[in-house]
Amino acid sequence: MNKDHDVPYKFESLTEFHKVLGLKKPLHPLVSFINIEDIKVSPDELSNCYILNFYKIAYKSSIKKRVKYGQNHFDFGEGGMIFTAPNQLFEAPDDTENEGKILFIHPDFLLSYPLAKKIKQYSYFSYSTNEALHLSDKEKSTIYSVFRIIEDELLNTIDDFSQDVIISQIETLLNYSNRFYNRQFITRKVLNNDLLGKLEDILNNYFDEEESVNRGIPTVQFVSEQLNISSSYLSDMLRSLTGQNAQQHIHNKLIEKAKEKISTTKLTISEIAFQLGFEHSSSFNKLFKSKTEMSPLEFRKSFN
Repeated sequence: MNKDHDVPYKFESLTEFHKVLGLKKPLHPLVSFINIEDIKVSPDELSNCYILNFYKIAYKSSIKKRVKYGQNHFDFGEGGMIFTAPNQLFEAPDDTENEGKILFIHPDFLLSYPLAKKIKQYSYFSYSTNEALHLSDKEKSTIYSVFRIIEDELLNTIDDFSQDVIISQIETLLNYSNRFYNRQFITRKVLNNDLLGKLEDILNNYFDEEESVNRGIPTVQFVSEQLNISSSYLSDMLRSLTGQNAQQHIHNKLIEKAKEKISTTKLTISEIAFQLGFEHSSSFNKLFKSKTEMSPLEFRKSFN
C-alpha cells in the first residue's frame, strides 16, 4: 500500500484488511481474531492513519510510550485494552506494539441481535488511546479466557450455533470491560479528584470572564479539550465520582452562577440569560426551573 499522510485509507472488509497486514484470509468474513505478532507488514508500508468499518477490541501488552492523561504523563509499559468503533480514525500500529491480540467485529455480524444496539452504549469505544483500560494480572486472565473461547469458536466448523456463541462471548467481554473500567476509575480516584478540581476552575473562569457572552454555554467538548481527555471518558469519570455526567456538571455550575447574579445584581433575567450564554431567556428560564423548581423571578422574590 502506498503511504499517504494526508488521506486516511478506509478498509471496508476484513478480508482486505488481512491481506494488507500480510495475514491469512479471516476464518469468518465478519469476525476476525489476530495476534499482533503475526502481522507480516512493516508499519512503514501502512498508511500513517486509517479508518476501519468494524469494531476493534485490542489488548496490547507492550505499549512502550509515555501517554498524557489529563495534565499529567504516565508510563504504561504494561499495556492495556483499547476499543474503537467503526469509522473512527486511528493510527497504524508502530513497531513497539509487537505483542497482543485484536478482535475485529463488523457491525453486520451483530444485526438481528440486541447487542447491535447495546454496543453503542459502551462509551469506552469513544475513548482516546491514552485512556486505555489497564488490567491487573487477574483481570487480564479473565479477558484472555473470553478471547480464547471466541478464537476456538472461529477455528471450529461454523454451524447454526456459532454466531450465537460468539455474540454471547462478545457481550461477556464488553461487560467485563465495563466492570474493569469502573475499577480503574475508583483506583485513580485521587487523580480524578484533581481533574474534577480543574474542571471547576475552568468553568469558574469561563463564567467569571464572561466567555459565555461571546461563545455561548460551555460544551462538554470544550471542557474535555481543556483537560486533554475525551468527552466520553470525562463524563464516565465524573459519573463514577459524583453520579453526574459532564453536561450535568456544566448545568450545575451555570445555575450556581445564575443564582449569584439573580441575588446580588439588578440585572434583568434576560440580561442574566444573555451573560450566561443563552440566546433566548425562555431556554434559561426552563433550565433554571428544572434545576430549582422555581422560575428565576420566583427565586429573586425569595430574597426580597
